[in-house]
Amino acid sequence: MIRGKLLEAGTVSPSAYVRSFLEVRSATEALCSPLETEDYVIQSMEDISPPKWHLGHTTWFFETFLLGRFRQDYKTYHPLYAYLFNSYYESIGKRVARPTRGLLSRPTVKEVYAYRSSINEQMCKLLESSAAEQPELLFLLELGLHHEQQHQELLVMDIKHILSMNPTRPSYKKNVQDQPRESIPAKELDFPGGVVEIGHTGSSFSFDNERPRHRVWLDSYHLQDRLITNGEYLQFMRDGGYETPGYWLSDGWFTINQNSWRAPMYWENLEGEWHIWTLSGLQELNPAEPVCHVSYYEADAYARWANRRLPTESEWEHTAETVSGQIEESNFVERGILHPVPYRGHQDGLVQMFGDVWEWTSSAYLPYPGFHPEAGAVGEYNGKFMSNQMVLRGGCCATPLSHIRVTYRNFFQCDKRWQFGGFRLASDL
Repeated sequence: MIRGKLLEAGTVSPSAYVRSFLEVRSATEALCSPLETEDYVIQSMEDISPPKWHLGHTTWFFETFLLGRFRQDYKTYHPLYAYLFNSYYESIGKRVARPTRGLLSRPTVKEVYAYRSSINEQMCKLLESSAAEQPELLFLLELGLHHEQQHQELLVMDIKHILSMNPTRPSYKKNVQDQPRESIPAKELDFPGGVVEIGHTGSSFSFDNERPRHRVWLDSYHLQDRLITNGEYLQFMRDGGYETPGYWLSDGWFTINQNSWRAPMYWENLEGEWHIWTLSGLQELNPAEPVCHVSYYEADAYARWANRRLPTESEWEHTAETVSGQIEESNFVERGILHPVPYRGHQDGLVQMFGDVWEWTSSAYLPYPGFHPEAGAVGEYNGKFMSNQMVLRGGCCATPLSHIRVTYRNFFQCDKRWQFGGFRLASDL
């Protein structure tokens, strides 16, 4: 598979381009295979999109940025699909408003799959042609593959929310395995301060928001060796965490009361016992699992309650670089669990830095010094969202393994929690 490297003309054979393209495209459809036709068209809240839309949008990306650009004889598949499946690319043209994507019964699921099949066929021909030797095409190909992998994670997130709204409690997948229910005590690890470098460098793939690599000053700090668990978060709840305004940012206090939040998303109290909605259905809450589906406000409030803080993204990245070898062994989408799993205590030092849950940091999503967005319409990919969002790091159980790296910067608004988001604690040394 093409991954982790900005391709240069002539370094990979056309058959490898085709194979990588089809692998990513097939992985998206495999995630949809457990769905019934009716599941594809639901939009259960404004933040999510119907699975059918994800299938169409990722196809539109390749049609618009590759076929339409590098095939002079290319004829648009359907004149309205650019309007239906554009997400937020203002320079491309008008689009269906995000909150109304669920109102589109047409094109049908069958028609969207036919669209994918047609674009796949034409993309394969393009990648087998001499045009594939152009560096710009290879860059857009790799960007498109990573873009589709982002939507694979979004599909898992959105499907989980869609099914959670159904009172028949449909299950997306069977429970993979039983997990231990006793957590390993957390440790605080010491890290010295000083001038360090963060950000991406080299020829491997990265998004523009990960660049350029630059120096930052870190004071010495503690970082917890593992993620906060359900059991620990339950202690916060039982200690009046959601009823004590002193733990909360002003906007957070307003948000939890406006929405009547008294527990993480997908938690349910049934006859005095906490349960959690998963893609395998409703399960008894496992106190040893990493807490998941909490907003930034909730993570920050817990940290205040614990007399700690959330790490900065620079602290997180600097320490994560020392354990980057854990990436290959972590809980990503390929493991098929699609749920965070407890730490089993097999090693010393930092653990759970990758996979399981995206980790909230205390850092606002802002450009690095010297940041420049990509040229053209793809420059709208990241830069224009650098306002009112916080950074998360490390990937989650729905992230493709080949998509993640130490420098990857995810971002969400402070009140969002349908993503697989959790946290660990930090403090000053």
